[in-house]
Amino acid sequence: MGRGRDCGCHGKFSDHSPSNLSRPRPLAPRPIRPRLPRPYPHNDPPLTQNTRCAKLSPAAPLLLSPTAQAYDNPIPGFDTWNTINLRLWKALPAREFDFASFNSGDYGHAVEARQRAENISNVLYPSDSTYQGKELRLKQQYFFVCATLHDVMRRFKRIPGVAWEMFPDKNAIQLNDTHPSIAIAELMRLLVDYEGLEWARAWEITQKTFGYTNHTILPEALEKWSVDLMGSLLPRHLEIIYKINWHFIEEVKRFFGPIDKDERVLGERIRRMSLIDESNGKMVRMAHLAVIGSHVVNGVAALHSELVKSDVFPDFYEMFPERFQNKTNGVTSRRWINQANPGLRNLITKWLDSEDWIKDLSQLSNLRPVCDSADLHREWREVKMACKMRLAEVIKRSTGITVQPTALFDVQVKRIHEYKRQHLTALHVIALYHRLKSNPNLDLPPRTFIFGGKAAPGYHMAKLIIRLITAIGEAVNRDPQVRDRLKVVFLPNFNVTNAQTVYPAADLSEQVSTAGKEASGTGNMKFQMNGALTIGTMDGANIEIREEVGEENFFLFGLTAAQVKDLRAQGYDPHGIYQGNAELRAVLDLIGDGFFSRGDSQLFRPLLDNLLHHDPYLVLADYQSYVDAQASVSQTYLDVEQW
Repeated sequence: MGRGRDCGCHGKFSDHSPSNLSRPRPLAPRPIRPRLPRPYPHNDPPLTQNTRCAKLSPAAPLLLSPTAQAYDNPIPGFDTWNTINLRLWKALPAREFDFASFNSGDYGHAVEARQRAENISNVLYPSDSTYQGKELRLKQQYFFVCATLHDVMRRFKRIPGVAWEMFPDKNAIQLNDTHPSIAIAELMRLLVDYEGLEWARAWEITQKTFGYTNHTILPEALEKWSVDLMGSLLPRHLEIIYKINWHFIEEVKRFFGPIDKDERVLGERIRRMSLIDESNGKMVRMAHLAVIGSHVVNGVAALHSELVKSDVFPDFYEMFPERFQNKTNGVTSRRWINQANPGLRNLITKWLDSEDWIKDLSQLSNLRPVCDSADLHREWREVKMACKMRLAEVIKRSTGITVQPTALFDVQVKRIHEYKRQHLTALHVIALYHRLKSNPNLDLPPRTFIFGGKAAPGYHMAKLIIRLITAIGEAVNRDPQVRDRLKVVFLPNFNVTNAQTVYPAADLSEQVSTAGKEASGTGNMKFQMNGALTIGTMDGANIEIREEVGEENFFLFGLTAAQVKDLRAQGYDPHGIYQGNAELRAVLDLIGDGFFSRGDSQLFRPLLDNLLHHDPYLVLADYQSYVDAQASVSQTYLDVEQW
């Protein structure tokens, strides 16, 4: 077999011949310890003026020249001889122990280098609410990028007689959102400063090597670094970024000059497209760098890719329309059915009389001739019940809460964020609780709400939403009048392992993000392939899922992305919606009066004030449409055959 292509900053393909595969391989990670060169060497190679931005800055104490220790993890494929290699990195100090400091009595300094280095890879995505957190994030991003690119180039240079123009043919590096975008400046640094390539040649190679996947349209997620921070940690990279920007602005002038004509219009466009945002202090726009430095840019769902072109990077799309495309996210049935749900796997295999569907999901369409079979329906219900019983055991073990598998399992597991609107579902829980307390004879199917997910360390509002959900659960679950009909569970430490128990057990999948905010989503796909029905907005991959499963199998609600824009343009008044909807008013007043916070009316005040006076993600605007769709869910669930 030939050499595979390097694939991204997180891992690469390896050589594997049948003879190699027949030999035993160690199961534990294999440590390799390539030494990273100092990012800013004192002894620079001789360079001509047109191969560099300016004189290299002196060595900065960014990483104290740590060691990047590689851990190779073989990833075997399904029903194939192919195995790829996932290379992970750990930061270690070049010198683990300073005996001189120790012997002089400075015991803390003796291990300081080790602690500084290990901090880089101990915890990913530290809170960036402080300067120290931002600094550590940038160190992390550079460390992983630097280690990977040095490794990629080391292996490339081992190929006999290879020319640098072949680098993009042997290495495809995909930027998974903006976080690794500093790789563009790092590859330019390596090609120009270490390999002695002229700027234009190095830039052509760099652009052909990188592709950029945008994962969000949220402005706060389009990463920016202050010029001061980058200048202190990565001075050479900042110089390179400034030179990239200079060349790019000249290109913008040539392209848009004849179009804009008015210098003020052109100047405003340049300010929008520049790599340096000077509107509120000087900031480096890493998403702009990713677009400029890549030969292709993609969104991750059809709607999202259109919004990337129209809302996020409209100027860049006008300049490089051929560079933008769509690649809808996907998940693998090998993991999320074959491994996570063996009962469903066996059921499908039995009725198709073949296992080929595991590698080709389009073959599931062959079930259509038998989809009305009473035997298939009965076996399907048995599989679903077994999955729900398994999840009920996990819930009991991890939370102490007893849930009935016969109840409707209404599940929302994902990252906690205001735009994903877990608090919209929480308001619906309170509404049901309020209805049942007012009318105990209400004809509603028993329902268990299952939440799970994690919030960013510094995201106060997201953590307050988690606190609200758990507070609602405490009140509802201990109320003897409703606890057999309504339960609320927040699963701790939601991760891939327990996700493989959650997705197969769900009856209803909550995909309720504000239209136009969710890039794609992959949990929606995992729920769908395990037979959950979806309640959702026209957002992200929900749109494509609805097209595949049929409108009749999707509980649609809420404003569309276009309607969201129109509402905001007209002037959105969430307090008016609160005043005009009696049930919504009662729900929010229960929170505001401290019913779910032991009388503390201030605990959830920031969340309430945000909803009533700002509501940036239109929770109140979509509330009535949402609860109406949920009423349809309840009615449908009562009809076993229809469900």
